[in-house]
This record gives sequence, C-alpha cells and structure tokens, in this order.
Amino acid sequence: MSVRSNKILSLSTRGLDNKTPKGLRNVFKRVLNNGMHGLCFSPYEEGQEPGDIITEAQIRRRMKIIKPYTKWIRSFSCTDGNELIPKIAHEFGIKTMVGAWLGNDNEINKKEIAGLIKLAKAGYVDLAAVGNEVMYRGDLTEKELLAFINEVKKEIPEIPVGYVDAYYEFEERPNITEACDVIFANCYPYWEGCSLEYSLLYMKDMYNRALKAAKGKKVIISETGWTNSGQVFHGAVPSYENAMKYFINSQEWSKEEGIDLFYFSSFDESWKVSAEGDVGACWGLWDKDEKLKF
Repeated sequence: MSVRSNKILSLSTRGLDNKTPKGLRNVFKRVLNNGMHGLCFSPYEEGQEPGDIITEAQIRRRMKIIKPYTKWIRSFSCTDGNELIPKIAHEFGIKTMVGAWLGNDNEINKKEIAGLIKLAKAGYVDLAAVGNEVMYRGDLTEKELLAFINEVKKEIPEIPVGYVDAYYEFEERPNITEACDVIFANCYPYWEGCSLEYSLLYMKDMYNRALKAAKGKKVIISETGWTNSGQVFHGAVPSYENAMKYFINSQEWSKEEGIDLFYFSSFDESWKVSAEGDVGACWGLWDKDEKLKF
C-alpha cells in the first residue's frame, strides 16, 4: 500500500463499460484462465496475521489453487513458515520472487536477510527482494537499507536483487535505484484516489516514471490491484465490477507491452484491516475461504 496524492490522467476504459455484468464476468474468467505473469501470495488464513506461524499444509493447499493461473509468485517474508513458500512453489513448477521483510526491529531484519540468503543459496529464489516499502514507512534510513541490499548482492551475485517500493521512491532515491539490479515498483492508482475509468493510463504513467528513473534497468510491477469492497478513497470506488475491470485492464496491458506484473493479491486477508481500514480485507481474487470471488 502506498498512498499518494496526484493528478488524474486521461480516460481509458478499453471497452469494458459496454459489458453486461455477465459479459464482464466472462471476460474476467477468460483473462484469468489465460494466466498471469505473477501473483502475490497470501498465506494467512482467517484469524492469522504476520508473526503467526504458517503451516506447510495451508501453503500447499493455496498453492494448488493458484497453480493453474500464474507462472510466478511473490512472497513477503523468510521467517515464521514463510520460508516454505518458495520451496513449495518450485515443487509446483512456479518461479519465485522472494522477499525479506524489513522493519524497525534489527534482530528480525537480520533473521529475514539470513533467511533470504539461505533460500537463494539452496536454489529456491529466482528474484530477491530486500525490503518492502521501508522508505515509504520510514522504518530504516537509506544507509541502513543500502547496507542490507549490498549484503545480499554480495552473498548471491548470480541472482537479481532489488528493493520494493512505490514507483516514485525510485525517482526520489537515486542511490537505492543505483544499488538495485532490478526495480520492483508498486503501482496503485487506487491508493492515489484515481477513478477506475482513468486507472489504466494512470498506471502506465507510474510505470513509465519508474522506467525513466531506472535508467535502463528492468522494471517489474511488484504490486498492483483493486479492492472490491470498503470505503471510497477520493475518486477510487471499491466494487466487484471495478475490481474485475482493473484486473482485466492490467493483465491485458502488461501482456501487450511485455511488462512483468505481480497482481495483488491471491487471497483476502482480514488482518490488513488494521492498517488499511475495511478495504484492506478485500484485495484477493479468492476470498478468505479460498473461493474465487468473481
């Protein structure tokens, strides 16, 4: 999640406004069945939250559900059972973008970094992400984050290493951008209050700004999505219809342009309400009971 105020761009609906509800669902199913490049993996069951131990059984059950639809998954942590996610993904033939979750607890940070390096050396990491929105949250200084990035790069030089944050952070922090092998940019028109009708062109602008800041390095959209329920955020309206349209638009655009994109998210997770309000529980393509929502 990266909330930021910005201007609204030009209208772009890709013809979906003419679809009946049934027609829209049919397009959604067609796009889903055609497969995604990547999907953010949500491991936490109802009643669980980060810090709880997740089990191999729940990871395997959810991995089996998403396997037909994605080539890659993105995980967010290397501790508390999350270290099993990339191992199981490889068993299912799914590639992995593996994240070390960094915050303001240095001991936890050290465990996360050690876990990421261990998984990478064991062959379970295809892309390594050192931290997620650490600069946005202000949990670490730029110097502290750079030390972690450089440590991981030194230990696993054969694997592309990057950092995940809102697209504009890579414009504003060139030292971090320079340190990354690949740029992982979170792009959320929703969290900038953009209405659905303008959201595709807005995301294109976000991506192109990250691409310009990257100066020739590969840019991957590490998160984007649209919640289907909750309070309106400025011009961004949560609804099942808007969530389907955003999914369709983002998938078709990224395939047309050859852009690697990880959709957020696989399953609804209620714990996110504490940080994001009622919209936080409704980002998944599948609900908390692991049933496809659309």
